[in-house]
Amino acid sequence: MTIEQKIEEAVVAIVKEKYGVELPVSQVQLQKTKKEFDGDITLVVFPLLRHSKKNPETTAEEIGEILKAQLSEISGYNVVKGFLNLSVASSYWLGELLKVSENEHYGIEKATDDSELVMIEYSSPNTNKPLHLGHIRNNLLGYSLSKIFEANGYKVVKTNIVNDRGIHICKSMYAWQRWGNGETPESTGQKGDKLVGDYYVKFDQEYKKELAELQEKGLSKAEAEAQSQIMKDVREMLLKWEAKDKEVRELWEKMNNWVYDGFDVTYKQLGVDFDKIYYESDTYLVGRDEVLRGLNEGFFFKKEDGSVWADLTEEGLDEKILLRADGTSVYMTQDIGTAQLRFKDYDIDKMIYVVGNEQNYHFKVLSIILDKLGFDWGKELQHFSYGMVELPEGKMKSREGTVVDADDLMADMIDTARKMSEELGKLEDYSQQEAEKVYETIALGALKYFMLKVDPRKNMTFNPKESIDFNGNTGPFIQYTYARIQSLLRKAKEEGIDLSIDSDSISPDERELHLVQEVLDFKTIVKSACTESSPALIANYVYSLAKEFNQFYHEFPILKDVEEHPMKFRLLLSEQVGKVIKEGMGLLGAGVPDRM
Repeated sequence: MTIEQKIEEAVVAIVKEKYGVELPVSQVQLQKTKKEFDGDITLVVFPLLRHSKKNPETTAEEIGEILKAQLSEISGYNVVKGFLNLSVASSYWLGELLKVSENEHYGIEKATDDSELVMIEYSSPNTNKPLHLGHIRNNLLGYSLSKIFEANGYKVVKTNIVNDRGIHICKSMYAWQRWGNGETPESTGQKGDKLVGDYYVKFDQEYKKELAELQEKGLSKAEAEAQSQIMKDVREMLLKWEAKDKEVRELWEKMNNWVYDGFDVTYKQLGVDFDKIYYESDTYLVGRDEVLRGLNEGFFFKKEDGSVWADLTEEGLDEKILLRADGTSVYMTQDIGTAQLRFKDYDIDKMIYVVGNEQNYHFKVLSIILDKLGFDWGKELQHFSYGMVELPEGKMKSREGTVVDADDLMADMIDTARKMSEELGKLEDYSQQEAEKVYETIALGALKYFMLKVDPRKNMTFNPKESIDFNGNTGPFIQYTYARIQSLLRKAKEEGIDLSIDSDSISPDERELHLVQEVLDFKTIVKSACTESSPALIANYVYSLAKEFNQFYHEFPILKDVEEHPMKFRLLLSEQVGKVIKEGMGLLGAGVPDRM
């Protein structure tokens, strides 16, 4: 039981005994004492005044006196208006630090056979283009969320749905077939996903050219779109695909395999993976069958053109198409089928979709439709809605080829990390191979930290140069702090210093005890990050801890001119800070090099 939990329970008992009120523990408000006041933990007294019938100062004094008498961990208190600032005995903090040192993975809870199973879907790429900056945020959020749920004792299945069919896929196929001249990844030396993506852009260019020519002949934009021959050809290709036309299917498989090979390279470098991958080409038929069942059972209706719709006006929404007039499927159809297959494959307790906030409406509709179809888990689906990511230059557009390619971005950041490290002379005694590994760790740590430190619900601007700075609120600053700690520990080992301490012979300074509290906060932060589904809580905590350590490092001698007991304590404290930094960055999917 933490000191906070002990205080909460004691306050509940005091309120019952002294004021005759059964107080729920949730109404006991504790917070960290502000730096300008003495104390460690503050009880906000104002909510208790209606029970005590006394002024804030008197109520705080009464509760403080009893807490000090009842809890040996409380060494003193002071009252500032309606705030009771409690000082915790240094022996308590030291004892807790020793417990942390004995736990290799402090703050991390392992799953058991009885743990709930959470499935987290992220990435969800289309096979008509390579992964880009937007995909990076999605993948990093999904992977970090998976690590955070695992750290809270959940069983986690990381899953991906690949959108490998549909009109957008046929556009790339058609463009390659018509203008590709037999190009392959091997003949061009280009990654397969990039090659296919180029033909998606090529189709859009040719389509716009055709529309312009038709409009020059006097047609309106709508008339030109209706008469577009290449768009008619693409629609015909989709119908052939759904009819399992041999030639179209062979082309589809060939080009998709090019893309999958490219995706694998990107995923590996980004450091994300999946336990199960679903494909829309497998799931849309299941979804279509469910839609037809819903039509027969009266949940859905058919319009005159043969398209199938769901009427959601009673739920405060509008009508939603589920099958087109030609019988082809839409995204909603696929998601219905995918959800059914997933709950058939796994005994899922919680299903989380990591998808941008432009799809908020889509997931509201999906949940309602699954409920209408009789799936009792339909209402329990959770959409982890996150904001868009832009560059300082503005938004990106796939069709126009103005997206920031994920591979190119990672390569540029590694190159920047290399140049900055070389300028600082940090890895001069490393072999080239060792140095390159560190450059990659720094670059990807910078990318991941910068992406994840922002509240996921907010839109963000990603600035590559700002993210890789060795100073400020960045991944490299945190990584450098970790490397500094490892350097200290190596020197201590070389000097034969044993880190075992006798807590009775140590009288830590207030600043040192504050750093101990920061370390202990990790456990609570990990739980909060899970409850709030926010990797940003982990990221900002780790930065705060690194910043606090650096202040401690500059204020207190650790290895030089210091007595044995304080030195051992400071080394032990440094070691625990490093351990928590590594664990925290690991929850963000980021590495920390031992040397920088």
